[in-house]
Amino acid sequence: MIDFSLVITLYFIASIKLGGILMKFAKRMDMFTEGIFSKLANLKEEKIKEGMHVVDLSVGTPNIPPAKHIIDALTKQAKDINSYLYPLNDKEDLKESVAKWYKNRYGVDLDPDTEVQSLLGSQEGLAHISFSVVDTGDVVLVPDPCYPVFADGPKLAGAELYYMPQREENGYVINLDDITEDIRQKAKLMIVSYPNNPTTAMAPDSFYKDLIDFAKKYDIIVLHDNAYSDLVFDGKECGSFLRFEGAKDVGVEFNSLSKTYGLAGARVGFCVGNKDVVSNLSKLKSNMDYGMFLPVQKAAVAAITGDQSCVEVTRKAYEKRRNILCDGLSGIGWDIKRCSSTMFVWAKIPKKYTSSEKFCFDLLDRTGVLVTPGSAFGPSGEGYVRMALVQDEEEIIKAIESIDKSNILK
Repeated sequence: MIDFSLVITLYFIASIKLGGILMKFAKRMDMFTEGIFSKLANLKEEKIKEGMHVVDLSVGTPNIPPAKHIIDALTKQAKDINSYLYPLNDKEDLKESVAKWYKNRYGVDLDPDTEVQSLLGSQEGLAHISFSVVDTGDVVLVPDPCYPVFADGPKLAGAELYYMPQREENGYVINLDDITEDIRQKAKLMIVSYPNNPTTAMAPDSFYKDLIDFAKKYDIIVLHDNAYSDLVFDGKECGSFLRFEGAKDVGVEFNSLSKTYGLAGARVGFCVGNKDVVSNLSKLKSNMDYGMFLPVQKAAVAAITGDQSCVEVTRKAYEKRRNILCDGLSGIGWDIKRCSSTMFVWAKIPKKYTSSEKFCFDLLDRTGVLVTPGSAFGPSGEGYVRMALVQDEEEIIKAIESIDKSNILK
């Protein structure tokens, strides 16, 4: 005879999870595993505990602090007790300052009331804007390789992704002709970004003109991420997607103060451009957050309207680090070209490796140098690694010396 009381008891015991209940989570989380940067951070901590000196070139966390006038603006506002109320919306001086910044820096006219929306960092905006644009099953075009949230944001919103390869033979610039007609007809949103993370490529003016024509023909909203326009080297210059005729008719641009002004931890970004896209995102954000902390708003105003000499100081620092890293690694047998922009270096893994992740783990084990596998940035990233120029020159030299002594390149 079956002892039903025993069966029930065993079932109850087997069902006890996390505080006594069987936890059930959203199926959308099945799309995600532990983020590569979390995995790398854990490996780094393990090596440090073992006594290894780790040179971390994985995460693009700037170690160049904000200029004094920016910090002063933030700390002064932080002493005002009224700063701790809900901001609710962007203050007028912030929106007007962004419009002035875009006019002075990029030659682009913006209406501060309808064409500017702050973001709690570009990452937040990239994660959420798809919810305001796409429905479940809509097609979103994303670069490949790409910054992970370009793909993760649309996936969270239920979109179907179509990867646009950024091939080395094309200078890592998307070839719009490769997109098939059926995908063009289905696509609702396209995300592009130049200067590009992780490939460091810059796109020619002709690409943007073709992009605008393409988006108009197929009614596709364009999101251009422009986080690195001030980190370009060798005397080159970079502007805004919105400077091209018709750009505001088809889309918006995201910009960030994280890298250029050292405000990464403060989380400051902006969505600017097409008023309908901006308005829709603003509506979504009004239901999700209470706006940017007022001291951070003041720091942002100080950054983009104050003395801009700090921008050149930062650019030169990254350019020098690039020279040391690329030239140093090339000198020991890892053929790496100098990148033209951003705070990253994109490099092929040694020929004896077939997995970028395996190479990264071996590199850490044998040298203490931590870099990011290209596979973390999409299917076309396999076979590459990304190195962030986020360490001082002395640490970069230590990394080169350690790699040379390890013989991992041979």
